[in-house]
Amino acid sequence: MTNALEPAAIRAAQAENPKMRARDLSASLGIAEAHYVAAWCGDGTTRLKPDFNLIFPALEALGEVMALTRNDSAVHEKTGVYDKFHPGKHAAMMLGDAIDMRMFAKHWVHAFAVETRDGDSVRRSLQFFDAHGEAIHKVHSRAATNLDAWRDLVAAFAHEDQSASMELEARAVPAKRSGAMATFDELRERWSRMTDTHQFVSILKKLDLERIDAVRGVGEDFAWQIDVSSVAAMLRLSANEKLPIMCFVGNPGCIQIHSGPVETIKEMGPWLNVLDPGFNLHLRQDHVKEVWAVRKPTDKGHVTSLEAYDAAGDLIVQFFGKRVEGQDEREGWRMIMEQLPRVHKERAISA
Repeated sequence: MTNALEPAAIRAAQAENPKMRARDLSASLGIAEAHYVAAWCGDGTTRLKPDFNLIFPALEALGEVMALTRNDSAVHEKTGVYDKFHPGKHAAMMLGDAIDMRMFAKHWVHAFAVETRDGDSVRRSLQFFDAHGEAIHKVHSRAATNLDAWRDLVAAFAHEDQSASMELEARAVPAKRSGAMATFDELRERWSRMTDTHQFVSILKKLDLERIDAVRGVGEDFAWQIDVSSVAAMLRLSANEKLPIMCFVGNPGCIQIHSGPVETIKEMGPWLNVLDPGFNLHLRQDHVKEVWAVRKPTDKGHVTSLEAYDAAGDLIVQFFGKRVEGQDEREGWRMIMEQLPRVHKERAISA
């Protein structure tokens, strides 16, 4: 897919809309965000080589930064150090105390270092995009960031191509799984035999099921629909009880995780926000169309998640109670999940 706008036209549009965020301006122009970022190459922006397994170990030298992963409906921000990187052929991991991520390297196709002036200050970020120009992950500098290490990293990974235009692949409409192989009894039988929550993905693949269809169809002893207000209610209850939780936000290339308590919960227009030192979550409540409490068996007892889905049935955000390694789920988390208001519906998959 060739960019429909010349870099000069993109820059002119930004000059006319100086307060618009890059993502919003790109959408208004009908271009991918990566096209917008590339338009500034040579003027504060440096295209980088997307050497995934080399860049990520190098991030630790930057010290404290902010990691941002988002999808169309949620933004997850964690401040800390990129440490404890574990490469993997399919999925790599960052297992630091603050920054905890699962990264799927095949999606990390384009990378840029971006500097923009904000009055007397300079905002710095590293931005990663997929083959279609969709943002996967961003790294933002903070006051404590080692800027010498930042500049060294940008110099080390600078791409030979610093042109201000780029070509991206057209996005194909993703095919939804048909569920033709699934029956209610088989879904329940496989679900009941889980010993680890990670086995859920293989069940979906084996039965050719979308996640939302499995959740809708497995039966209320394993998954029950709760009111869309339950996300805010759960966060406030967890904050009141000082109960540590886990919050997962992802896109096809990256999943970012917060583990710990939440404190400051605020609603601003359509946005539900967690505004804590070290962790921010911004969730578009108007995008949330279904919320489910989902119970999965493990070899340490069952675990319960709260899952919010959009109108297309795609997962926006997922929450768990933070578990102590080797122990069963916290009773306080189970109590919160049981108290959230239920929506009763007939199961979607028949025998």
